[in-house]
Order: sequence, then C-alpha cells, then structure tokens
Amino acid sequence: MSDLFQNHAAKSGPVECLGQTFPSDEARREHYLKLLAEKLKDPAFRKIEGFPVGSDEDILALSDPPYYTACPNPFIGVFVQHYGKPYDSSVPYSKEPFAADVSEGRNDPICNAHSYHTKVPPKAVMRYILHYTNPGDLVFDGFSGTGMAGVAAQLCGDQSAVQSLGYRVDANGDIFGETRNEQGETKWEKVSKIGVRKSILNDLSPAATFLAHNFNSASDPIAFEAKVKKIYDEVRAECAWLYETSHTDGVSKGQINYALWSDVFNCPECAGEIVFWNVAVDPDAGEVRERFDCPHCSKNLNKKALERVWITKHDRLIGATVKHAKQIPVLINYTLNGRRYDKKPDLGDFALLEKIEEKDIPYWVPIDELPDGFNTRQPKYSHGITHAHHFFYKRNLWALAACWSRADSPELKFMFTSMMYKSTQLCAPLMSNYFAALKGQNRGGWVGKERTGTLYCPSIHSEVPIFPQISSRSSSAFVNVGKIENVAIGTSSTSVLDIDSNSLDYVFIDPPFGANINYSEMSFLWEAWLKVRTNNKTEAIENDIQGKGANEYRQIMTTCFKEAYRILKPGRWMTVEFSNTKASVWNNIQTAISEAGFIVANVSALDKKQGSINAYISTIAVKQDLVISAYKPNGGLENRFESSGGTEDSVWDFVRTHLSYLPTVKVRNGSLEFIAERDPRIIFDRMVAWFIRHNVPVPMSTHEFQAGLLQRFVERDGMIFLPDQVSEYDKKRMQVSVAPQMEMFVSDERSAIDWLTDFLKRRPSTYQEIHTDFISQLGAGWKKHESKPELAALLEDNFIEYDGTGEVPSQIHSYLSTNHKDLRGLEKNSPALVAKAKDRWYVPDPNKAQDLEKKREKALLKEFDHYRAFTGRRLKEFRLEALRAGFRAAWGNKDYQTIIDIAKKVPDEALQEDEKLLTLYDLALTRTEDGI
Repeated sequence: MSDLFQNHAAKSGPVECLGQTFPSDEARREHYLKLLAEKLKDPAFRKIEGFPVGSDEDILALSDPPYYTACPNPFIGVFVQHYGKPYDSSVPYSKEPFAADVSEGRNDPICNAHSYHTKVPPKAVMRYILHYTNPGDLVFDGFSGTGMAGVAAQLCGDQSAVQSLGYRVDANGDIFGETRNEQGETKWEKVSKIGVRKSILNDLSPAATFLAHNFNSASDPIAFEAKVKKIYDEVRAECAWLYETSHTDGVSKGQINYALWSDVFNCPECAGEIVFWNVAVDPDAGEVRERFDCPHCSKNLNKKALERVWITKHDRLIGATVKHAKQIPVLINYTLNGRRYDKKPDLGDFALLEKIEEKDIPYWVPIDELPDGFNTRQPKYSHGITHAHHFFYKRNLWALAACWSRADSPELKFMFTSMMYKSTQLCAPLMSNYFAALKGQNRGGWVGKERTGTLYCPSIHSEVPIFPQISSRSSSAFVNVGKIENVAIGTSSTSVLDIDSNSLDYVFIDPPFGANINYSEMSFLWEAWLKVRTNNKTEAIENDIQGKGANEYRQIMTTCFKEAYRILKPGRWMTVEFSNTKASVWNNIQTAISEAGFIVANVSALDKKQGSINAYISTIAVKQDLVISAYKPNGGLENRFESSGGTEDSVWDFVRTHLSYLPTVKVRNGSLEFIAERDPRIIFDRMVAWFIRHNVPVPMSTHEFQAGLLQRFVERDGMIFLPDQVSEYDKKRMQVSVAPQMEMFVSDERSAIDWLTDFLKRRPSTYQEIHTDFISQLGAGWKKHESKPELAALLEDNFIEYDGTGEVPSQIHSYLSTNHKDLRGLEKNSPALVAKAKDRWYVPDPNKAQDLEKKREKALLKEFDHYRAFTGRRLKEFRLEALRAGFRAAWGNKDYQTIIDIAKKVPDEALQEDEKLLTLYDLALTRTEDGI
C-alpha cells in the first residue's frame, strides 16, 4: 500500500482538523467530544429523524468526532465546506453513465474482516468513483452500511489497489482502462487520475456506522496485536476452566475447541424424550434424516410431528422466570497436548455446565429485550430467546464479557463484534463437511456459521469458544485501510442532512430493498453490546410488524432520494445498486428515484457472470444485482423549463439534454449492445415522467413525439442519437458484423402493441402470418391480473390493414420488393403487387396513427369508467392500458381522488408492478396530502 495507508495512530505531535490545529489527536478528540456533548443536550438535536436509541454517555463513548458520531453528525456541514468545492456552472463536467458490467468477488481481506448483512465489494465501487469523480471530490453514501463506499473512495488514491482492477497508471498518476474491439485489438483510454476522494457516510444503524468508522480508519497493527495478546492471556488465565473437559483417561484435562448441541423433543405418541441428534443424524449414510423412529415406541416420525421440551428457570440477570427450549451437548471436540479428539459429553461435562449456571458473571453483559419483529419471532417462539444474553451459552457469554470489559479501543470492539454471531446459538454446523470429515475427506471446516439475513436457531448448533476465535480473528479482523480524516460519518436518517444544497460531487447508494433484510433486527446483538440501538421509525424496509408495506417503503425511499438530489451538484450522477428480484420493488425504487427528480440513464449488472438483460422491457427479468445510473439535470434545463411553461419546445429541450447523458456505445466482449435508454419508447416515458413531476400536461401524443423525434435526431439500429454522437456510434458499428438487437418481452397489452409494431415494421403481414409468432409471445411472463387481448382487436385498434384498394402503402411495397424478386420494380398499383399486399397489416404513418390513438384513447376511457363504477372490493382482471389512460386523464384534470379511489380497487401487486400507475398514484397521494 502507498503512504496513504501508513499508520495513523502512530502519529504524534500537532494534528490539523478541519482548518484547526491541535497539539495531539487526543486533544482534537476531546475538543470535539465537548462540542458534541453540548449538542446532545439540545432537545431539537435529539428530534432529528433517525436519532438512535442510547444515552449521551454511550453515544459519546462510541463517537470519534468530528469524523464519526454515533448520532447525527453535526460537523458534516463543516467537513463539506472545508473540503468541498462550491458548484460553479461555468466549470465543465460531462460524463456518460458508467455502462460496463462490473464483476468483483467479495472474498477479499476487507470484506472478510467483519460480516454484515449486505456488502458491496469496495473494488466494485472504486470503478464507479473513478469514472465519475476527480481527486478531492466529495462522495456521498446515505445507506452506507459498513462504509465500503468510503473505503473505495480512499483506495482511489492507492496505486496498487487501482492496478489490481486491471487499470494502468502512468508516471503522472493518470489512470488508463483497457478496451477491446471485435477483433480483440486492445486500446487504452484515460479513465481518471490517482487521488483520494473524500466521503460522507450516513446510516440509520449505529452498528453499521461503528463498523464504517473502523473500516475507514488506520491503526497501529503492532500495538493492536499486543493488546489482543494481553486480553487473550488475561481472559484465558481467568476463564480457561469454563472450557475444560476430561480426557478418556479420566485424569487429563483438554480444552474444548467446539461443542455440538441438540434440541430435545417429546414423542407425540409415547411422550418419551428424543434427542434430535441421536435420531436424525446418520453418519453412515452421511445425511440428516427427514424421517426417523422414536427410540422409545418405534413410532415413525418427522421433525414437524415432534413436541418441543421446555425447561423453566430463574434468570438472575433480569430477575424473572424464563422458559427455554431444552438443549444438551452431544459432541465435544477438544485438544490435549497438541492433538484433537472427539467425545460424547460425560458426567463431568454436565457437572461443569451446572457449576457455571450457579455462578454470577462478574462483568457487564447486555440484557436488552428482543423486539417483536419479522426475524426475531423464530428465536423467541422456537427457543424462548427473549433477551440479548439468551443467544449465548453461559460460558461463551462469560468469556466474551471478560474480553469486552478489556476492549478499550474501537478496533478491539470491532474484533469482538466480528466474533459475536459465531459465538451464539445461531451458529450451525456444516453437516455435509462434517460427514465428509468422518470419512477422512477434506471438505473444509464444518463448525459453521449463522444463516445470513435471518436470526435462526437451528436444532443442531455449534458452540464455538471465544479463545480459538480470538486466535483466528486477531489478524483477519484488523483493517488498516485509510485515514479517518478522509471521511465524515453520521448516524441518522438520510431524509434530513446538515449539508448545503448543490455541494456534493457524486452519490453511490446501496439501499435496503423491500423486505429482503430487516437490518435493525439483524443488528440487534451488535447494538446491544455497543449500547446504542437503531431508531427504526424511518427504516426503509417492508415489515408488517413495523406497519410498513410497499407504499411506506417507497415513501421513505423517495424522501431519502430527494435529500440526495438536493445535496448533489447539478449535472452530477447517482449510482444505485439494486438487488431484489421482485418487480414491485424494482418499480418502487425507479418511482422513488424519478419522483426525487433524478432521471435514469442506464442500467448495468454488478457481480454477475452471465449475459446481460433488458431491464426495461420486462420487469420480471430482474434476476441479478443491477446498477442504476441516474443524473440530476443541470440548472439550465430546469430554468428553461420553468420559463417555457411546458411547451413543445420543452419536450425537445428535455430530449436533447437527456440524450447527452446517455451512453453512446455499450460493448460486451467486442459486441455492440442495444442501449435500452435510447429506445424511442423509453425516451418518451422519461419525458412524460419529467412533465408529470413538474405537474405540467404533456403537450403531444406518443405518435407526434415519435414523428418529431425522427425529424430532429438521428436513428441507428432502433436507437436515437444526437447528431454529434452518431459518428462515434457509426465508427464502432463499422467494426462489428452484427447490429445490436433489443430483446422484447411481452407481459401486458402495451408491450404486446410494442412487439407488434416492431414485427410489422420489419415484415408487414397478414393475420395468419402474425398469429403463430404472436401467440408464442404470450407465455408465462404475462402479468397476473392483466386481461389478455385478442390479436384481432389489437390490430384493429392500433394498425392498418391494406384491403387491396388504391396503391400499395409504401411500407408494404418496400418490404415486398425487397424480399420477392418477382415483385421488384413494379409500380404500387401493379395487380401482382396489390394481390400480394392485400390483407397485410402495417404500422400507420404518424397522421393516421393520431386518429387511431384518439379512437383507442376514447375506448380506453370508456372502459375506465366501468372500473370507476365497479362496486366490488377488488378488480380481479382489467386492462392496464385502460387504467393508465384513466389515471393520465384524471391527472390532467387534477382529479387526484379518482386516482386514489381506483387504486384501492386494484390488487396491490398489480399497482406496485406498474411504474406508470405507481408514479401517478404516489404523486396523487402527495397532492391530496398537501391540499393541492
């Protein structure tokens, strides 16, 4: 690593902090702790959205101000003013979205240092930061988790880290990336420049920001190892007896490496006790049986048929009687004189456990009550775990508490939190590896870990002592990544930030996605030990226990995106990493981004190994992690729109600006890809969303828009370009043999019409010729509540059939003369040509299309009136196009209540999975709430 990552803690003497000089780093910390302590006394400060649950003393103990606070960071504004550069519209900035797919593994020392519920590899984030920013720029992550965006921003200043991504760095610090054409020829193009970027990190979770602080700080590795050794020696001397076990000679004592515990059940037939391990685990067959016989009555059973055995005891820590699931140790692995042995627990082992139970732990341990939640119900009701200390067997709790009492630095607490979940009853053995080990096969460790994304207590679980964990974690848990002065970290909701508008250079966000992970529940144990807990009122998740569905999730995300929009400089970019396969969540995120004011310019893949997908044509195709690139329009566009009042000129001004932000070329493995955002239909949708967000009627129909688009801009391979962009595309197009093709997914009436339009443009056809191909498109991807239209009706309402009267239309003439040698050179009224053209459907020219569109719109609104008159609870089947037409008409009439009323009749999943309906519904809710 470079000088950037030298030992920060070893510095002595004066230090500079945000323009002030202090005699030492400790003096800096004491100065800002006093300021923070005064701030904590302000009631208004504590009312900030997302202020965590914790005492002043505990918040101050965790914090390292001004760079990190375990509460809203009141110094972030000063950090931005000190390091940032004010927005200057005269300074040129022009970046296409980062359009390449990114594949970076998570198995690196930084990612492995401490687990977390989700974590984007910092090297993946580096590529985006290098593309969008310059050295010294300010990067913001409002859902920062463990702070990987901050790590990535710092690593942009480390030459070896940059080179590990495949970039080249010259003597001037310029970074070059490799590109290849279809012939495999290599070209190196300048990407960026070496240099640290500053970062502002914010998260609702105190556990997350605590980890982010550690990941983004440098320490003294020698001093750290010395402290760990001291703690290890002291605690082992004091607590080794907790893990003693007798050897088979009955005299020697070994040290337990790990123990396996099993749940105990009752047989429903004879009420005899059944140890699950004894009946279900079959070492010879190498499996955990689904069915087994009761050892008492031979009744054939499965686990679901068993009744759990409960034990009742007095819990001295909380002063109450508790009921826990009965568990017993069934296997002990221990070490004696350097050799490992396995044994079944003996009387001495059970006597030791009883002795431990009778004693009081002489250290503080967390006794926080487990909140009622989606993830907390399983340990509560399956095992009786109601408080934080119940997750641990008592000897592990004792030893961990002894270590924690000696952890007097952030990096030591970081190491012990990294061990925490593996020290609990949540840790499950990897049974396949266990069976392989019995056969002498090396399949890796089998002691196991907790299940990710949930708090699940398995029926067979591993008790992993503290000491071997310290030995294995002391070096891997040490992170020496950067300098804390390069980051500012706060703990609060991203909905309200003490940052000036138009002041940050780039936003990277990996937010929660729907109900994927309940972060506050999953961080419960860490935060219980840290003594500061998440205030989950504004946690952006779907959680029935918290009373948050898809609407609440979207509203919270919209508020956060609006704040990100406010603080980002005009013309700059936001990257959103998306990892949810549900179309409803995809639409909620896109709607929230759009309502905040951002405009989506590209979607690419992250961490993926297979081919690309077209995320816009079919939301059901979202099967992998995606990255959304969205920009904040520059002030010129906004100002011109306000002055023009939403005229036709505003439409083309928006399109012209939007096209300038889109990628000109996307190449994968030397082949050109279709750029979905340059599809005329997608451009129209973006324009309509822009007008709707400004509460201005769209001044033209889709057919008028499509016609005007082709008059003003350049079309290539179904994509629209600015005149000064198309030469670059044409140059690349000449180097490849196959034109990029857009995939079409038919899932509703609108996409069916789009498919027919593309089909008939290429091949004007008769009904019979269309029918077979069309029917093959109506597969499993069709939306659940959308009524399937008849092909004849779609053709009649949207296209024109040549009846053999008059000249053959140009579109049909061109197709036939190109594909039939005997028809070439014939006049348009030639009998042979007319005969061949008769009964073929074709795409109408814009003037005739407008008449069809008006006719169709009238029919759709008539059908919408039927929905309005519907008196039942929910519409079971409907036409999305009729709903869209009705919502648009109601919006134009400022009849927001109709939108809300009809939305209540539509199944929730249908509304959530349609971005157009969802946007109008959400904006209608906002208008009625604001009294507009």
